[in-house]
Amino acid sequence: MDEDLPYTLSNVAQLGGHEDRAWHIAWNPAKSLLASCSADKSVKLFTYSHDGEGTLNFTLAASIPTGHLKTVRSVAWSPSGRTLATASFDSNIGIWEQELDDDGNPGEWECASLLEGHETECKSVAYSSTGTLLASCSRDKTVWIWEVQPDSDFECMGVLMEHTQDVKCVAWHPTEEILASGSYDDTIKLYVDDPQDDWFCCATLTGHQSTVWSLSWSPNGKYLASASDDKTVRLWRRNGEYDFKCVLVLEGQERSVYSVSWGVGKSSQENDSSLGWIASAGGDGVVRVWDLSENPSSTADVPLVKLIARLPAAHGVFDINSVVWCPRKGYEDLLATSGDDVVTQTLQTTYQRLRQ
Repeated sequence: MDEDLPYTLSNVAQLGGHEDRAWHIAWNPAKSLLASCSADKSVKLFTYSHDGEGTLNFTLAASIPTGHLKTVRSVAWSPSGRTLATASFDSNIGIWEQELDDDGNPGEWECASLLEGHETECKSVAYSSTGTLLASCSRDKTVWIWEVQPDSDFECMGVLMEHTQDVKCVAWHPTEEILASGSYDDTIKLYVDDPQDDWFCCATLTGHQSTVWSLSWSPNGKYLASASDDKTVRLWRRNGEYDFKCVLVLEGQERSVYSVSWGVGKSSQENDSSLGWIASAGGDGVVRVWDLSENPSSTADVPLVKLIARLPAAHGVFDINSVVWCPRKGYEDLLATSGDDVVTQTLQTTYQRLRQ
């Protein structure tokens, strides 16, 4: 904790259960549910609620063995919160839904569909904002776009082979059907659908000096954040339909930045120019939170940025693999991290009065 910063990051809960490193986490957008996945091939689901004294408690609600033959690297909820997708090193994507018993009560989570096609390890999976599209990426250098159809059917709408190396992550724009991907080839690719043809790459963003591990769009969709092995987080501003420019580089990380997440933040409730909060984490084990806002006096469209919280050794001596803000209203200050220590942490960002 840094006493000269306006916010503190405090541990709310330490969630165990995995038997190997926890790779990724995803908050359900519609329910009080947090999913984590691991090299142990399982998915854990935790429910959370406040007790009578206002304390936020987490409880292990379900453990899904998945049946994947190798590591489950990524998880993603559909916007409705009813479906969970898993991306595995066994090259497959699992689609999970909770069955109902005869009385309509929630039952076990079952695999409703298995998507095959990637030649090797799947690294990331993501639903579009409407829930009608699913994107996946792989070590086979491809990005696949799937159309979600009734009865848990999926149709491949495109196989994009724009990257020259392993594709690490995919992220959909918050309101438009624009897909971003980051790769071991140090680039970011953006894709859109041509109504008269197929999905195509509409832009390539360069600037990182090493692998792009993670991507996250700003809540208003005007910016894209990217985290890299080059120890930086870059902010790309959308200046035209498919024109993006790097306007800011967040430095200070001592090792690779494996994850970045852009949330609404608490300041957005008080400041109309707020762009939200960015959280980053990675190889140095530090969780950092920045507050961003539009700069009306800047002719270069460079946002104002301020580091507001920092938590060293969030997972002890271990790397942090993922950091994700909770998207649900009322929980804008809540984030989760997962690490090589097999643990998922939930952290709360709290304002503190600065010492004079």
